[in-house]
Amino acid sequence: MRLLIIFIFSIGITACNQSLKNKTMSADEKLSLQLGNATVWFQQSAEMEALYLQAYDRAKMLLKLKMDTLSKSDLAPAVVLDLDETVLDNSPFEARLFLDGENYSPSSWEKWCKEAKAELLPGAADFLEFSDSLGVRIFYISNRKNEVFDETLKNLQNLNLPQSNANHLLLRTTTSDKTERRDSVKAGHQILLYIGDNLTDYSQIFADRDSNLGKDLVHKNKKELLNNFIMLANPMYGEWESAVYKNDYSKSASEKIELRKDILDPSY
Repeated sequence: MRLLIIFIFSIGITACNQSLKNKTMSADEKLSLQLGNATVWFQQSAEMEALYLQAYDRAKMLLKLKMDTLSKSDLAPAVVLDLDETVLDNSPFEARLFLDGENYSPSSWEKWCKEAKAELLPGAADFLEFSDSLGVRIFYISNRKNEVFDETLKNLQNLNLPQSNANHLLLRTTTSDKTERRDSVKAGHQILLYIGDNLTDYSQIFADRDSNLGKDLVHKNKKELLNNFIMLANPMYGEWESAVYKNDYSKSASEKIELRKDILDPSY
């Protein structure tokens, strides 16, 4: 009897495994799978922890140097930070997408934002408290839509971040181009430092990525970037991905997968 039960159980396992092998995955499911490794790295690797701590430590050193050599001005010193994957950790949202076999959608992102549960990224709070202690004004400029303004502000305040008030939070109302919002801060402040996970968190010129995917722009503006911008790593999503898709997110999942394959270079 015991042997019969084991035999039946083994047949069931074999059938289940065969069913999984035979399951035809949709292009959307395949694209979602590609998010997995990036999210594991971002959420769980010690390397990511070290990288963010190093980046924010450099931000503190650069800010202190700029404050010590600040020229006399009527304008107050300020720093500008992006929010998502810069201050706030949204990797649980990305993990949900991967585990559910789904891809980003505006509705799922809005639902996540309204939960107001994002935690802090390594080094962010230390840098923000340091900036505040120096008398530097802090501005959070994010491309979250203004519809989630209240929840985003609540999230920042729940984390006890300095200067987390309505006047220091600028979300997207019309365009994802942050130039106008940055200029509104510049009108009354000396911006000493920018921090973000996309190059356009510093300047919109980096939105124009050619066949070299914007690397030429980085080298052309290398000195300025090293002096004024702290670049954080985000392998999960970003404008680097848009560049791979030839700046067209409307492409189908299957087209996106093929473009990812085409851009890989095995020639070394």
